[in-house]
Amino acid sequence: MQSVVAVSKGGLAISTSSAATAIRNPRRIRRVSLMSERQGFCSGARKVVSELNLGLGPVEMANVQGIFRSRDRARYIPVHASSGDLEDVPSSKLEKKSSASVLPYVAVACLGAILFGYHLGVVNGALEYLAKDLGIAENTVLQGWIVSTSLAGATVGSFTGGALADKFGRTKTFILDSIPLAIGAFLSATSQDVRTMIIGRLLAGVGIGISSALVPLYISEISPTEIRGALGSINQLFICIGILVALVAGLPLAGNPAWWRSMFGIAVIPSILLALGMLFSPESPRWLFQQGKITETETAIKRLYGKEKVAEIMLELKAGSVSSTEPDANWLDLFSKRYWKVVSVGAALFLFQQLAGINAVVYYSTSVFRKAGIASDVAASALVGAANVFGTAIASSLMDKKGRKSLLVTSFTGMAASMLLLSLSASWKALAPYAGTLAVTGTVLYVLSFSLGAGPVPALLLPEIFASRIRAKAVSLSLGMHWVSNFVIGLYFLSVVNKFGISVVYLGFSSVCVLAVLYILGNVVETKGRSLEEIERCFCIC
Repeated sequence: MQSVVAVSKGGLAISTSSAATAIRNPRRIRRVSLMSERQGFCSGARKVVSELNLGLGPVEMANVQGIFRSRDRARYIPVHASSGDLEDVPSSKLEKKSSASVLPYVAVACLGAILFGYHLGVVNGALEYLAKDLGIAENTVLQGWIVSTSLAGATVGSFTGGALADKFGRTKTFILDSIPLAIGAFLSATSQDVRTMIIGRLLAGVGIGISSALVPLYISEISPTEIRGALGSINQLFICIGILVALVAGLPLAGNPAWWRSMFGIAVIPSILLALGMLFSPESPRWLFQQGKITETETAIKRLYGKEKVAEIMLELKAGSVSSTEPDANWLDLFSKRYWKVVSVGAALFLFQQLAGINAVVYYSTSVFRKAGIASDVAASALVGAANVFGTAIASSLMDKKGRKSLLVTSFTGMAASMLLLSLSASWKALAPYAGTLAVTGTVLYVLSFSLGAGPVPALLLPEIFASRIRAKAVSLSLGMHWVSNFVIGLYFLSVVNKFGISVVYLGFSSVCVLAVLYILGNVVETKGRSLEEIERCFCIC
């Protein structure tokens, strides 16, 4: 039987079967210098990391090529190996098999994303009816508390989710997360007073805050490199679907005002399904390996990708562990000189996402559509929601082809142009006859542009660029920035509009989008087609 050694432009890369043979016979591995000439990533640096101990003997590497996937074209030289090697399996078949086998577990995790979107959207249609039932129809302050309490809970949840995921693992944290999600939904559905409703919304908020950090983290860690972008963007797609489901769930309200209780109660079902699904889902191999649970890591890899992939993925994890042998970071480590630059990128992306005006556009979409002759609030919300889902679906198909950075630049550029159009339609008298049409066009184009990059990419990119020892906490910190900025913008947005006018506010959002493009071009790296361990090694040696 023959093994295959790939000789690439930068040097030698050992194939799957060779790696398996090496694990059984370390003496067959000699010192190999792996040089990478990948321009555009790590500034094309050529640095040598010496004496990486992979459990196979000393090997010298520079920018070790990701075993999940190599972007260099290679020549293949047959090398005779012992008869105990793994069977030769076409790589395309292995990729398809591993890609298909992770989909059920990604689907289970996306229940958290659906609940995220549903709990955010369900209160919008139900608020008028629950306010009458609870006797607060004339009290806008308490109505505001019911809406905003979930955002406050989400802020708390996003900060605690990372610590829980590091301590208990990803799947157990999902199970714990289902508790506040289910109890919060139940209390909201059965509440007879405002206090119970607010407690229910607070618990649901804590649950969606944990989910907002945990879902992209788990998906990124179990997804094969070649489709990690597509699967990661599914998180945003299912958030949009959750919002749409909440909209559809509100349709019977006109004929049955008490239906709002059922709208909240429905959320209990996916919460329970999330817990049950995670009982049978494999833990993240990367978390298990980081905890030193080698046997459990191999078992998880078999379930996720098949036994044929165990050798190469273990080799990749061992290579990555050289740069991450330290224990999990504490919160203060995130602000150290070593990590602050990459952590600040994550926080900045979510800050730009919120300051770019997505919530303002959604908030004003109803009045914009009414001026254009679309009187139905449901129709207006459905159009915005459909544009969001459509754009996110397109982004999912392009994520692993065009890359994360290019989609972010395209997205924020389109958002800047759309916001400028909205500003002009609201202020330029020459456009007054077409103001309604232009406003609807600008709104739909903005939402489409947002869903192409600014919406799905940050949650996908962050788990990719953060080192394993800070990944969970850094994702939580960045998501915390998302929820804090969301809360502050919601608190002061109307006051700013009343003082300066919506046209000036739209122009300000457009300027933020332009600044975001400049920031992304100068600070965000492309991660398409690279394993998490490869990205981490590159950051460590650059």
